[in-house]
Amino acid sequence: MKSETALNFRVPYGAFELKRSYQKHLGMGILFSGLFFLLVMGGVTLYTFLTTRPVEAVKVIRIRSIADLGAPPSISQTQAPQLAVAQPKVGAVAPKVGIPKAVPDEQAPEEVTIATQAELGQISDLKVTDILGMGGGGDSIAIEIPEGEYLPAPDEFVPREEEPVPIKFIQPTYPELARKAGIEGAVLVKALVDKHGKVRDALIAKASGTNAGFEELALEYAYKNIYKPAISNGQPIAVWVVYKVEFSLK
Repeated sequence: MKSETALNFRVPYGAFELKRSYQKHLGMGILFSGLFFLLVMGGVTLYTFLTTRPVEAVKVIRIRSIADLGAPPSISQTQAPQLAVAQPKVGAVAPKVGIPKAVPDEQAPEEVTIATQAELGQISDLKVTDILGMGGGGDSIAIEIPEGEYLPAPDEFVPREEEPVPIKFIQPTYPELARKAGIEGAVLVKALVDKHGKVRDALIAKASGTNAGFEELALEYAYKNIYKPAISNGQPIAVWVVYKVEFSLK
């Protein structure tokens, strides 16, 4: 019994087999973990490379003078057309277009005087008050231009706060021939009333269609009417008015 016990202590059964199995499984675990990590990182890197656009290099343009700005773009076209320029041929004859020719003195253009730099400087030194003939003092510019009466066109709308009001309106006389024939009608007259209330012009907006002389009489009497002028911004103005002239036997 003593010998068997001593033998068991000297040779620990199973320790070598367990260590060898443990080292094998540990190595395989580390290998598979490393492969899985590399696979995941490779997939992320590939996805990032495929979905990310390359960053373009930023070009810095330095402008040190106005000449560096160049010409402004055209309004009519977004891109200037590219013109094909032919290369000059060696030994080609110079074109004759553009070569000045002598002409008689009477056909020569008049001499054009170009201002010198000193004269241009004197012009640029002029003040606004010197050009307009006003003295100094104050920061406002008053331009006094003689204002004439503006007469609008027949179809032009003129905004106003108050319409023209008839002060003296004369009804045209009835044409004798139309009275004897028993013809009635109505005429639309369009009259231009100036800022003094007088009729400056008149026309027929709509005829009666009877050919009985109603239109001629309506225009004749239109100039005899007097109005209170229209008011715009507190000032009298000239406007067109439309009114109806009826010729009735009743």
